[in-house]
Amino acid sequence: MDPIYISKKELLELYGISYGALYRWKRMGLIPEDWFIRRSTSTGQETFFRREQIIPRMELIQARKASLEELAAELNHREPVSPAPKPALLVQDAYGLHRYPLEDLDSVRLVLGDKQTELLENLKGVFQNE
Repeated sequence: MDPIYISKKELLELYGISYGALYRWKRMGLIPEDWFIRRSTSTGQETFFRREQIIPRMELIQARKASLEELAAELNHREPVSPAPKPALLVQDAYGLHRYPLEDLDSVRLVLGDKQTELLENLKGVFQNE
């Protein structure tokens, strides 16, 4: 297969996940159905993914601290069903939006060279004053 594709077997080995986990993520909407590309090979039929789509999504799923249900809701533009909103730090990067509940964080630092500034207490203080 072309180097722009990765086989399902390679993907599972690369990220150390099971077949069941991959298909559970598919059912949850974390990995869209149309990303699963089925092709005939010399050994039968295999499933492939476009590297440019699946690699960032796998990184996002594995880096996720909040629930996969919340991530699925974000990716599918639905509101997650949750009891009450909790303060969280949202970080947008090249792989998407990451949500970190403040209660789960031990430290948030801004770093410039050797200089570091702790920000967590300031972040928590924003919601204590409401």
